[in-house]
Amino acid sequence: MPDPITPSPAIPAAKPVSTLPESVPGSLHALILQSLDDDQAQEIVSIPLEGKTSVADHMVIASGRSTRQVAAMAQHLAERIKHGGFGHVRIEGLPAADWVLIDASDIVVHLFRPEVRNFYNLERMWGFDGPSGAA
Repeated sequence: MPDPITPSPAIPAAKPVSTLPESVPGSLHALILQSLDDDQAQEIVSIPLEGKTSVADHMVIASGRSTRQVAAMAQHLAERIKHGGFGHVRIEGLPAADWVLIDASDIVVHLFRPEVRNFYNLERMWGFDGPSGAA
């Protein structure tokens, strides 16, 4: 007679893997990253600037698939920052929406179309090599 098959122990459900850079929950940085993720931004990168410049604490860079998506992401982000109680932001480059700069006080956000992002390559200029945070 064959041995009874013992059921395998329950395998815990896998935790969702976040592709967003780390941030403090409830912070302006977290709100910006989540807003961009919600709007399906591509290749979201956050570069810590503390100690490198007094302009901002973080630079967030992301891409949109088209000028229309870049403009929509910028407008949504400005609204979410305002409704989140973080004040108003300054937006530059919205009419063309190839490269939109959003000044959110301690965080500067650059939204690009992919070709424009590749051309300017801000990540390399700031010494950022990728998600590992190696600079």
